[in-house]
Amino acid sequence: MLPRGTSSMPPPPNPAAYFPPPRVTLPSGLEILRTYSGAVIFLEILFGTIVWILVACTHIPLPLLQGWVMFVAVTAWFLSIVFLCVFLFGYANRIALNWNQMDFLFHGATFVFYFGAFLLQAATTSLHDVPRKYNSTTQRNILADHEYNISIAASV
Repeated sequence: MLPRGTSSMPPPPNPAAYFPPPRVTLPSGLEILRTYSGAVIFLEILFGTIVWILVACTHIPLPLLQGWVMFVAVTAWFLSIVFLCVFLFGYANRIALNWNQMDFLFHGATFVFYFGAFLLQAATTSLHDVPRKYNSTTQRNILADHEYNISIAASV
């Protein structure tokens, strides 16, 4: 029999309970390249390099638009390399983060920025036939035919 004033109910759980650090389900080392995330990071690096080169090869008729495209390409390229190195060198096991969520947020943000850059590059490409007057007698298209083809490739 229990003494008076006590109950058989267990005490309520402690609100400041210990929560274990999140598990890393993405592999470390070269195994990251066998996952979808590793493949996407590799493709981001590859296509970011291609966009960077193609935009840099053209005459920049609209510096504000194509400057943002270059900023996105260079920044996403650099951050993709850093993100890949975190997994390749095993730093993900030492840093207590939810790497699954971080991976999702990284790829989502990269997609949004690349999609915005695509729209700006496509807008620049669509102005191919618009003439630009240099003086009262001379006018040329904003993009030459060769630059137009390079700009299409950078948009894609």
